[in-house]
Order: sequence, then structure tokens, then C-alpha cells
Amino acid sequence: MEAKNYKILAINPGSTSTKVSYYNNYKEIFSVNLLVPEEITKKLSVWDQYEFREKTIFDLISERNIEGIDAVVGRGGLLKPVKGGVYIINEKMINDAKNNYQGEHVSNLGCVLAKSIADKFNAQPFTVDPVSVDEFEKIAYYSGHPEIKRNALSHALNIHAVAYNVANKLNKNINQCNFVIAHLGGGISIAAVKKGCIIDVNDASSDGPFTPERTGGLPLQQFIEICFSGKYSKQEMKKFVMGLGGLKAYLGTSNASEVEQRINNGDNYAKEVYEAMAYQISKEIGAMSTVLEGNVDRIILTGGLANSKMLTDWIKNRVAFITKIEIVPGENEMQSMVFGVLRVLNGEENLKEY
Repeated sequence: MEAKNYKILAINPGSTSTKVSYYNNYKEIFSVNLLVPEEITKKLSVWDQYEFREKTIFDLISERNIEGIDAVVGRGGLLKPVKGGVYIINEKMINDAKNNYQGEHVSNLGCVLAKSIADKFNAQPFTVDPVSVDEFEKIAYYSGHPEIKRNALSHALNIHAVAYNVANKLNKNINQCNFVIAHLGGGISIAAVKKGCIIDVNDASSDGPFTPERTGGLPLQQFIEICFSGKYSKQEMKKFVMGLGGLKAYLGTSNASEVEQRINNGDNYAKEVYEAMAYQISKEIGAMSTVLEGNVDRIILTGGLANSKMLTDWIKNRVAFITKIEIVPGENEMQSMVFGVLRVLNGEENLKEY
């Protein structure tokens, strides 16, 4: 029997654009970034941006003369904790996204945009490995105080995708592999992945190494003093740790290429800061290796910053004693969403209900 050609639209809302890709089975037909003007991103809340983003997607569909869509997949946001996998988008998911179940984030728009477009084309709406994937082992939830529980919020989509890719490269089933996977981008998630499940990971919004724009974990006593100093409002403190921290705070830029250029031009302070980020990433990789009791098949460096040889070389120098290292640059989020949907449509994976 001839395999069916599935036409799939993928939607990934970002802070300054909405990325849209169109696939025919595993082949990408096109991929574009629909820019959102600064007057919208800076002045409007995430949900107040919805109508503009939805319209630009429908305009794109019209401009490209797209007629057939079998499935629409949207980036999954801060939903309730769920196991990894492919989910049909239902009303409960839509409501949780609109109510910012675990916080307001632009990724919350993904499933709602996907459902809206799917309804117009009589297509099936999906999301794959949302940010709120929670596969923690019970002991990982402890924080140090019963009023604070560690959250499983991570770049789960890319983490799961590279885990599958490297397992295939090793000619193994994902259920036979243990990995420490470091997703290195504007946010950094470093995960212990045991038999395909993310059993521990730092919360990229408030813990772990500092990043191009986030502070990561901070010394608590000093942080408490700053919080109650009267110098910053609650909203400003949120920006302090997520948006204006990390490289941005130290060097005035979150652009890693610019930092490397400064280093190459002899800026020793920029080098020290950038190497400190690599140092903290390496420490977190070491910590996640202990979660796996040292049974680590590969350390995988992925995300946009994995393109930085300077950064990855510093990390490799510190963690190569643990196991072999694979570098899988980029995020590949659109492909990961589409390939996840195809696994379900082709009967290779069971669809999950939210």
C-alpha cells in the first residue's frame, strides 16, 4: 500500500517573530520568520499579540496558495506537567494555555494558533513535547524547603529530538541510552535523560548556569538583600534574572558572536565572562552525570550556542573525562515537531490526550 503524503504546517511563536514551516512528509517546502513589530512586542502582553500573529499566518497561507493541510502542530508552552510525546490539542489545553497555567510565555500561543488554523482547514491539531514536560523521578522535586517545589520546565522538544538522533547514531533504541544533554541558547537547560525520559533538569528560567540573558542560580543571601532593597520592583526583578542577566548584565550584549569578536580583539574581561559561562555549564553537566550515577553513554551539546567552537571547546576540556561528547548544533524545533507528528500519523507512536 502506498504511503500517504501528509502536509503539515508547524508554528513556533518566539519573542520577536512567529516561525512557520510547511512540510510534505519529511521534506520542508518552506520556512519563514513572520516578524512582529517592536511596538507590538514591547507594548502588548503575550495574549494581546494573538490576533496580529494569527492574521500574519493566515496571510502567509494565502500568499503561498496553500490549499492542503492535514495537520497543524504548534509549539507547546507552560502547560500543566505532562509526559513527553505528541498530544492532540483539546479545549482543556487551550484553556490552560490562555490562563498561563505555569506562567505567561509566548510559547503558550502555539497550541491556540495551531487549533485556530487546523479548524479552518479541517486538519488535526497537535503539539509535541511542550515546555512543561515533566518526567522527574520523585526525589528530583525536592528543593530544600516544602514551600518551594522544583519545576520540570525545559527545552524538552529539542532535548528529546537530539536524544532520538544520537541513539539512532549509536544503533540503539532510545530506551537503552542514558544521556546528559545541554541545550545551550538564550536559556540553558541541562538534562539527565534516562531511557528517553528527562528525569532531572535545571529550570532554565531560574536555576543552573548563567546564559546570554539569564542569571541562572544566584547566591541567595545577596539576592534576598537586592529584592528588599527598594531599588527594584517585582517586575524589574523578573527582568533582572531573565532578560537582563548573564552576558547581557556583564558585557552589555547577549549576542555570543559579538562577545567572541571582542575576545578575538583582545578583550580579556569578555573572555573571562564567556569562559565563566562555560565553567558553570560544565559544572551542571557534572551534576547531571551524578544523577545518572556515572552511567552516561554520551554528553550532547545542542542549541544555538553549540555552534560556538570557543564555548564548546572550553566545556569539552572540563567534561571529556566523563564520556564521549556529541555536538548537535541548532534547535531544529520545527523539524522536531513535524517528525513527532509523523511518528503518530504513521503509527510509530501513540497519540496522547492532554
